[in-house]
Amino acid sequence: MIEKIEQIRDARWFSNLTTLIIIAYASVLGFKTIGDVETHYSLFLQFADSFVTIYFIFEIAIKMVAEKKFINFFKNGWNLFDFTIVVITLLPLESSGYAAVARLLRIFRVLRLFTARPELKAIIDMLIKAIPSIIDIVILMFIIFYIYAIIGNFFFAKLPSGLWTDFLVSMLTLFRVLTFEDWTDVMYEAMEVYPWAWAYFVSFVIIAAFVFFNLFVAVIIGEMQKLNEADMKEEIHADSKKLDILLEEIKSLKEEIKELKNNKE
Repeated sequence: MIEKIEQIRDARWFSNLTTLIIIAYASVLGFKTIGDVETHYSLFLQFADSFVTIYFIFEIAIKMVAEKKFINFFKNGWNLFDFTIVVITLLPLESSGYAAVARLLRIFRVLRLFTARPELKAIIDMLIKAIPSIIDIVILMFIIFYIYAIIGNFFFAKLPSGLWTDFLVSMLTLFRVLTFEDWTDVMYEAMEVYPWAWAYFVSFVIIAAFVFFNLFVAVIIGEMQKLNEADMKEEIHADSKKLDILLEEIKSLKEEIKELKNNKE
């Protein structure tokens, strides 16, 4: 019985079914925001909400039962994530003064899509592993922002636009430059007073926008390569196990053939 439940849990069709239900429910949540849809289709929306709740409970129950030891279910971070979302959305808040909070919590059910698709789960795991390197890049980026903000405030504080009045406003202006949101207007205003200001802005764009962006990409690509290498190692390990089994079977067959020959003699 447990073996069959394990097969259902690991089956591709079960993962695809969960994905389909989550996507459909996400569409329903979006549908509810259109005009008076929630008033006219209240029964359908209630049915969809109840169906998804029951299905999620059923799915979690299958995952729990499929574990050889019940406690092993909670040792997996993704299982804890699923369990937490299901429990949160089961809280009886509709009839209380927190009905709006209950509606908001339903949105978190869409996050179950991360665990329903193994591919998405692998990408999230990869991004989590990349966090330490990303934090180092962000710290380095903040230092660059800090230096350029101080310089910008020192030279451009008296410009009429007021984009460099203090350190914090200067940081926000630099973020605007980083996103290329009319950054040339900011530069040309500064160039009217300081003709050399183009060097300040161009150097910042090259360092912050191009160099750091490529660093982020390099970190993510590096983690993806590690993930692919780990998958390849697992495949090679699995193939070597299969080869060992085949060699043992061939060896046992040889021994049986040898015994048969000896018996005939």
